[in-house]
Order: sequence, then structure tokens, then C-alpha cells
Amino acid sequence: MTSRDASASTVGATGAGSRGRRQAGGFRQPYLLPVAVVVFALAWLLIALVMPYFRADERTRATGRLMVYETTLRAEIERFEHLPFVLANDPRLVEVARGSDPAALNQRLETFADRAGIEAIYLMDADGHTIAASNYRDEGSFVGQNYSFRPYFKEAKAGGTGHFFGVGATTRRPGYFIAVPVRDAAGAIVGVIAVKVSLDALETSWNRSGDAILVTNRDGVVVLASQPDWRYRTVVATTDADLQRIRANRQFGGAELTAFSGASELGVAVPPAFADAIHLTTSNLPNGWSLHYLADDQEARTRAWLLAAGILVLAMLTLLAAQLLRTARMRRALGRSEAEEAALRRMNERLAHEIEERRAAEQRLEQTESELRRASRLAALGQLAASVNHELAQPIAAMRNQLIALDLSRGKTGPSDAAAVPGDRRMLGRLSSLLDRMEGITRQLKFFSKPGDGIMTRIDLREAVPEALALVQPNIDAQSVSVEVDLPERPIPIRGNRLRIEQVLVNLLRNGIDAMEECDEPRLRLELGRDGEGARLLVRDSGTGLGDRTMDELAEPFVTSRASGKGMGLGLSISREIVREHGGTLRAWNGGFGEDGAVFEVTFPMISDQDDD
Repeated sequence: MTSRDASASTVGATGAGSRGRRQAGGFRQPYLLPVAVVVFALAWLLIALVMPYFRADERTRATGRLMVYETTLRAEIERFEHLPFVLANDPRLVEVARGSDPAALNQRLETFADRAGIEAIYLMDADGHTIAASNYRDEGSFVGQNYSFRPYFKEAKAGGTGHFFGVGATTRRPGYFIAVPVRDAAGAIVGVIAVKVSLDALETSWNRSGDAILVTNRDGVVVLASQPDWRYRTVVATTDADLQRIRANRQFGGAELTAFSGASELGVAVPPAFADAIHLTTSNLPNGWSLHYLADDQEARTRAWLLAAGILVLAMLTLLAAQLLRTARMRRALGRSEAEEAALRRMNERLAHEIEERRAAEQRLEQTESELRRASRLAALGQLAASVNHELAQPIAAMRNQLIALDLSRGKTGPSDAAAVPGDRRMLGRLSSLLDRMEGITRQLKFFSKPGDGIMTRIDLREAVPEALALVQPNIDAQSVSVEVDLPERPIPIRGNRLRIEQVLVNLLRNGIDAMEECDEPRLRLELGRDGEGARLLVRDSGTGLGDRTMDELAEPFVTSRASGKGMGLGLSISREIVREHGGTLRAWNGGFGEDGAVFEVTFPMISDQDDD
């Protein structure tokens, strides 16, 4: 069975499973969505019905707390209402108001203020100048200050009782002021006695309670609040005339008196967070003050939601019971489709296993064929190498014998030819060296028939470079190749066969030179150095590069990109085998110089400088 057949089978199995799931879904869809919509609609309706009841219950609780706060506030502002009247009848205070020395009265007022827990008690003359005060020792003492502009002074000077809440003109601290006139024996008003009561402790207790409380005056300005940043805001719009009057009295210092941005159920401005809160208020307070209590209805909403959640849970339990009954019927319908799906899945698994086995067998077959082709080429190469060795061995041996005979004959030359002997001997030496090289090369042709028979000795890799360059020098001169050589100063010791190493270098250099036949500015660079514990040799050229071919393709025997008759395609194959014999690697990639040319890299394991052969 092919992969396409297996895929079709897999799709068939999946389709069967999908049909089963669609059948299962078919049991749910007809009733789940409508029932869920109905349940949630009933829940919302129930919340809408019970919310007024729970909110009314919260309003009743809030009314009780409002009465408690009203009583507390009234008691706090009326607690010291009698004190100014008692002090106004003190003869010593009247004498000071008439011009006596206030030193003793200052101490007396200080004692009264400390015992009563009042912020300040102070006496003003008929013109509003403070002549004695309980805080006479403080840096911000009232003594010497004129408060004739204050409404409480004006009311007391007129014979009444002055009540006023505002920011102190001297201390900049808010307080509640109570003032009464001071009369002499004849009943004439000779001064005004005033007390300043701090309500900070009351506001602190409100803040700790967590309730939202506002106290406003006749102008709708917040004078007391459970949150400090609510103070001196307004719950109603303030007219320009009211603002001018308040500023003239310097009642709230430099406060801007801006209104809150939220609106409560009573239609007055409140902090935005309490726009939907229960808003209760009472105006049954002195001085025209109003107490506002903002009760969050979160508890009412919570109770309503809990009731709705209970109904939802009950509805869900009912749906679950119905679903369980339907599930029992669905199992019978799904059982058949699941069995079919399981059978198809097992069949698909078997088919997939067979396909994988066939693919693995095909890969092994391809690998075996590739190895057979390579072995065939190597066998042919071995036969060729043996034939070439056999055919060249006798001519080379004959040439060497002729050179020996010629050398012997030159040794018998008479005195008349003595001048020519040194030059001939040098020529004979060069020919002999070339024959040695030819014999060495023919021995290398035995590489593919009997590889690995070279003798390994300790060699300096640097010494192989000049010999290889000398052998390719005619090719370099013929193509005017620019050659760069970078050799290290330190030796590069490796264990190997020097002639084979030179053969590798010659092959790589010739490959680079041949690749630059059509290059305008041919460049060849040879770099040798250490790479960790190994030796690294790079041959760069500016030729045509490797193209899309890999090193494995280039190193195949008889594979060459040169024109017919210019190469057999054995150089890289022989070079890679030689490098492998020496435990090294041969790699290649494009980009010898920038984007042009190619790079061939050869690495060998180095031996230490102290190792013996």
C-alpha cells in the first residue's frame, strides 16, 4: 500500500471519529443553548426583583448609622458651647478687656485650654485685636492678631453668639469657633471671648470606621469628611457672590472649592466612586450644617448575586441530571462509532509501520547501490594504477640506468672537457631528482590498490609547503598567479608521510590554479597555522568556486569539472584518502576572497615537540 492509500485510510478513520463526535454534539445542541439563555434571563430577572428589597434593608441599616454619626457630631460641637459664657463673666477677663495687664490671664487661659482639650481660647478687644490667648507661648500665637473680619467676631460684637468653621488665619489649621461678647458692669460690650475647637479626632474616627461621611455648611462646602481629600469640595454649584463672601472671610484659605464630579441619587455632587451608593442626609444640625452618609450597596448586590447563583446552581444540577440521562442513551450510539474508529486506527498504524519499513529498505538499497558504484570506481582505479605502474616502471628504470651510464661516461672525460663537467653534473643531478619524483609519483598510483603502506615519520608541515610550491611553479608562472604564503615561525610537527602530504598540497594548489584559468587577477593564498591541538592548512583561490557541489561529490573518483583531456578527477579523491590516513579532515566551501573563489581546509592532529618518531 502506498503513502497516499495510507493517508486516505487515516482520513477515513478520522472522518468516522468526527461523525461520532458530531452525533454526540447533535444530542447537546438542540437544548443546551436555549436552556442556558433562559436560565441566565431568569437569574437577571430575579436580581432585578430582589435587589430593591436588599437595598431597602441596607438603607435601614444606613439610617441607623446616620443617626449615630449625627448624635456624635452634635455632641462634639455643643460640648464647649457653655465655656465662652462662663469665661465672659470672669471679672479678671473683663478687667483685661478694659485695659489691665494680660499676663496673668494668659496663664489662666492656657490652663483652661489644656484641661478642656481645646485648641485655643483668646480674648479680643472691641476692635478685634487679640490681647490675651492660651497659645501666647507658641510661635503662631493669636496675641496681637486682628480678627475683626471673622463672622464670629461680628456676631459677638453685635451682642449674639458667633459660630464659625474655617481655616485658621494664623495657624492655617481648621477648627470650629464659638464667640460671645464680654460686657462690663454697665452692660457695655468691651470685648469678645472666643474658643477654637479642633474636630480632627472626630474625622479620624470616621476614617477608621471605613464609612463615607460628609458634613457641609449652608453654602454646600464640605467642612468635615471621612477622607481628607474631600474637604473643601462642594456638593452644589457655588455662585460668584458666595465665593467672594467666603474669600472675604478667608474661611477656607486658598481652597478652590470645586464640586465633586459624581452625582448621587439625591441629585447632589458626590465623589465619583459613590455615584451609585445609597445617599442619606440630615439637616438637623446647628449652624445650618448637613450630614451626608454614603452607603455602598455592595452587600445588597452580593446578596442578590448569591441568590441568583444558588438558582443557577440548582438549574445546573437539573441540567446535569438530564445530561446524565442523555449520556446513557448516547453511549450506545457512540459505542459503534468508537469501535469502528479503533479498528481503522489499528489498520492505519499497521499501514504506517509497513510504509516506514519500505522507506527504510529503499534507503538501505540506495546506500548499497552508492557503495557498489564507489567500490566499482575504486576497483577500476586500482586496476588502472596497477597497469600504469607496470607500464612506467621499466621506462623509468631504463632512464635511470642511462643516467648512471652517462654519469660514468662523464667521469672518464679528459682534461680538455673539465670546464664542462660541473655544469653537466648539475644537470644530471636535476634529472636524477626528477626521476626520483617520478618514481615517487608512480608509487602513489599504488594508493588505490594497496593503500596505507607509506611509512609515517615525524615531519614539520612547514617544510612540505616550499616543495609543493616548487612543483607547481611552472603552472603559477604560466597563468601569472599572485601567490601569498603565510607560514608560522614555530614548527608544525605531525606524524605522516612527507611525500603524501606534498602530494595533497600539490593537488590542492593545482585545483586552485586550474579554477583561475579565466580569472583576470588570479590570486592564490596558502595559510598554515595551529588550531588548538591540531594543524590547519587553508588554500584560497579567486576562481570560479565550487558552485552547488559538495565535498563528497568533488572527491568522487573520475569526477572533474575540467575539459576533456585536462584531468582525470583523481586529485581530490586521492587527497582525501591521504588526509584520512593521517587522521585528518578535508573540507571545502565557497568564498576564498570575498564572494569569489573557494577555500580548501586540511586539518591534521599535531604531535608534541618532545615526541620521538
